[in-house]
Formats: sequence, C-alpha cells, structure tokens
Amino acid sequence: MPMEYFTEQGSSYRDCVEKVRLKYGERAQVMTQRKVPVGGFLGLFTRDGVEVTGYISDLRYAAGTRYGGFGSTAAWGSGPATQPGLSGETGLPGQTLNFKEEKDRLLAAAAAVKQPDPTLEKLLSKMETLTEKIDARALPQRDEDHPTLVRLEELFAQNDFSPSYTKVMLDRVRKEFSLDTLEEFDAVQDRVIEWIGETITIHTETPVQRPPRILVLVGPPGVGKTTTIAKLGFTLNYGRLGGPPLSVKMITIDGYRIAAREQLEKYGEIMKIPVSYVNNNEELRKTIAFYQDDAELILVDTIGKSPRNAVELAKMKQFLDACGTSAEVHLAIDAKTKYSDVREMFRQFAPFNYQSVVVTKLDETARAGNVISALFADGKPVSYITDGQGVEGNIHRAGVVRFLINLEGFRIDRDAIEKRFGEQ
Repeated sequence: MPMEYFTEQGSSYRDCVEKVRLKYGERAQVMTQRKVPVGGFLGLFTRDGVEVTGYISDLRYAAGTRYGGFGSTAAWGSGPATQPGLSGETGLPGQTLNFKEEKDRLLAAAAAVKQPDPTLEKLLSKMETLTEKIDARALPQRDEDHPTLVRLEELFAQNDFSPSYTKVMLDRVRKEFSLDTLEEFDAVQDRVIEWIGETITIHTETPVQRPPRILVLVGPPGVGKTTTIAKLGFTLNYGRLGGPPLSVKMITIDGYRIAAREQLEKYGEIMKIPVSYVNNNEELRKTIAFYQDDAELILVDTIGKSPRNAVELAKMKQFLDACGTSAEVHLAIDAKTKYSDVREMFRQFAPFNYQSVVVTKLDETARAGNVISALFADGKPVSYITDGQGVEGNIHRAGVVRFLINLEGFRIDRDAIEKRFGEQ
C-alpha cells in the first residue's frame, strides 16, 4: 500500500509531537524537524515555531515490543544504540531506533509503488544521514583513547573513510590488540592495512555460456563512461588485460551529446573497432542481433543520467532491456565522489541489477576511503579501475593492491600487500 506522510507545525517540538500523536496514534514516525515562522498576518507578527515531517508506520505491536512508533524500543544493528542526544532529529528524548530495519522496510514499500515517491527519497536520505551521525557520536573521545587509536582515526579521516567504517576498524583494533602491543604503531598499522584490503571485494567474471558477452556501462554524467568503454574496447580487443584478443563491437545510445557519439566513433576508427549508434529499444535489439555471430564482446555506452532523476533512469532501464537478461551491467563512479553520494548512486541505480562497480579517475585523488567505505557498506564488488586519460594502459582489472597503494599517510609495505592480495 502507498506510504502515508504527514507534516505538522507547532510552537515547539513537543507541541508537534502531541499533535501527531493525537491525529495518527502510535504508528506515526517523526523523521525530521526544522524551525519555521508561524502565526502572524501578511508576514507580520510571526513567531518562531517548529515543523515536523514523518510517515505512518504499518508495523504492529509484536511480542510486547513496539516498533517504528513513538518511544520505540527496537535495537539498531546487533545491539542497543540509544542516542539521547539525537531527540531533536529522530523522535522523543532517549528514543532508540532500528535504522537498518526501518530503511529495509521503507525500501520494500517503495518497490511496491510504481511511481517514484520524492518524499520517500528524502526520508531515506535523512535516515542515512542520521545513521552516519550516530556512528560519528559512537566513536570514543580522543582523550580516552590510546595514542595509536587517535593516530589511526586521524588517518581514516584524512582518507575520507566514513564514520561507520572507521568505527568498525577501531573497534577491531581495541578487540585484537592489548595495551602493550598498541605501543607498536607500525605493527598495528600493517594489520589495519590488511583489514582494509579484506573489506574490498573483487568482481569475478563468469564465463558466458554462449557468445557474445554483452557489457553495459551505466552511471551519472561526467564519470567518464564513454572513455571507459573505449579503454575496455582497446584493451580487450588487443588482449591487453591478461586474456586473449577478442572480437569487439561497440554501441552507443548517447545521442543527446553529439560530442560523445563522435568521440566513440573516432576511438573506434583508430582502434579498428566497429561502432554503431542506436536511437531506441528496437534499434538496439536489431544491432545486437546483427553482431551476434561476429562478435565475442559487445560494449554498450549509455546516456549519463542523474541518480536523482528516477523517471529518466526508468526509461533508460526499459531501453536497455533489449540487451537481454544475460547482459552484464556495470556501474561507473568517479573516485572523487563523496561517500554519501556514492551510496546514493548505488541505491538509485539498483533497478539496473548491476553486477559490479567500475571506479574511474583514481589518479585524480589520493583519498580512496570514500569509495572503499561505500563498497563495503553496500557489499558491492569492483571490476575495473581507470587511472588516466589515455585509452591504452589506463584501465586495469580491479585489485586490492591498487586501492591500498592509493591511501594517504599510511605506511604501505608494498611487498607484504602484494604477497597477501596480489593473486586477486
């Protein structure tokens, strides 16, 4: 059933909560609050007030525990996470919310709604922000920590790791190292580098049962999809990524940017790889059928779409259905994109059922923590990395080592991490 939302204004937060409680009962979940002018006439004689927004939960009472409403006692994650300092953002003072459960429930509700729901998108974004704030507040105070932990926390911040990722790592250090061994910073740091490497999942390619292999690259504008497609075409056509040379064809559906079409056609001319332009779903289907017996790999370049434009993304998804169910979809993200935006891209492009992530422009940043944190948080594998403008030599199969050597401030033992992760 469609999600029901509410907005209420009052003289104070407590006043708003009482109004919501009276109108909607215990199932009402307050999500946001902000100061607004209330009362007055023609903009005069207004006074400060509060506006809250939220939704009506469809959860019921179970086993004597209330979920999702006022005064909820549901635990967040694997244990209690009461945050008394967040009452102005999440509900009543001392309220404990199960953010992961709430988010999963909202996503399930959203999947049942055919039309995009902007209010739901805002609520989910707010929940993500609140989760990060809770993680940040859960980090221990510096004056209570060992100097090694303080230094590690600074290094995680320097590399743009998320607060939640940092907390996981620091908690593991506290658990596995005694006070005596914490004195040996280099030894602790070497273990932490290994742990970071263990959180990076590399995509494993599944051999196609029946050629050609169809690889589709999607992503927001500006991440370098067209250049990445050209790099893949060149390296795979000439066997430069460790495998045998493949017969490659390229297709672009990015007709809105003339430069993008001309760019790929120029690349194809230089590399002697055929390039086709298609304008609709049926043309794409016919072009793939035309190449069916002559190609081992078909690369499809797509139109860059904003992850916030759900309608346009849905249209492109329908367009790409012509590629068939066996097509591989990879999501391209810019390595410089901040953590919260990467998470948003993962969520908004989820309907494309992408198998892995391609990280572009890794050479343009010395801070890979944002990407590593996001990949870990959503359990996404990474397939390729690009690190330069050149078509030849600036794309690589993803590897843990390439991420680790890009960390800033850490002492990297290249031989040790090559031995530990090089085979991947």
